[in-house]
Amino acid sequence: MSVERELGLFLHLARTLNYGRTSLECHVSAATLTRTIQRLERRVGARLLDRGPRGVVLTEEGRRFTAYAEQALELWGDYQAGSDEPAGLTGDLRIFATVTACQTLLPDLLEPLRATHPQIRLDVRTGDAAAALARLDEGEVDAAVAGIPKRLPQTLVSRPVAVTDLVLVHARDSEPDGSYVVPARGLVRETAFRWFRRSGVKPTIAAEPDGHEALLALVALGCGTGVVPRLVLDSSAVRERLVEVPAELGELTIGLCVRRGDLRRPLVAALWGL
Repeated sequence: MSVERELGLFLHLARTLNYGRTSLECHVSAATLTRTIQRLERRVGARLLDRGPRGVVLTEEGRRFTAYAEQALELWGDYQAGSDEPAGLTGDLRIFATVTACQTLLPDLLEPLRATHPQIRLDVRTGDAAAALARLDEGEVDAAVAGIPKRLPQTLVSRPVAVTDLVLVHARDSEPDGSYVVPARGLVRETAFRWFRRSGVKPTIAAEPDGHEALLALVALGCGTGVVPRLVLDSSAVRERLVEVPAELGELTIGLCVRRGDLRRPLVAALWGL
């Protein structure tokens, strides 16, 4: 196994802190991954990772070695590019965003990064907005564009990207009947139920889809009144089939989020700085 491959496996494990996930995503056996880490530790002369009751953690030497490994792979990338001058940042940057965020926010957000560091490969992943911060905190992605709760986990940091109000909508050809379509989980669902309690509404929950786009499709079909961010509504293909219901549900702040410890990683720092 090449040194570059060994360093790549270590960095992946340093992000996930999960041997099983790194083995799966890097397509190596658990035994091979374990031997690779042990071989690096012998060369360094110190333990890089510890396994404790709460899982895998980086040692102090492991954190130092992480910085070295990142710089070593970047220099190797510069060398392979065939230039005596540094070729700029290279590598994969994994970003999570909903379909709506991909269409409305990511182009402007990532354009400066692409212009400054064109060799960075952007790996954009989409899915349920409610899972965004969990996927980030667990190391599946390097950054996420997501709704920001009032209390963000201490392991994460964020900066606002957009603010959108939450709205009630129903199908244009039907009248509200007390049935509601709400997200299965997440900030929008929590806000909706606070509004129900505050307004004295006793809702009949007709459906609980995973994503906001799916929610609007169900509302357009007449399944009930939906609760969504206006940003999602305005960019929806079924927008013309929906009517807003007057209500003051509040606002949702959407931010760029990264793990606090990753701010020292060159790729993440480049995204954060721009």
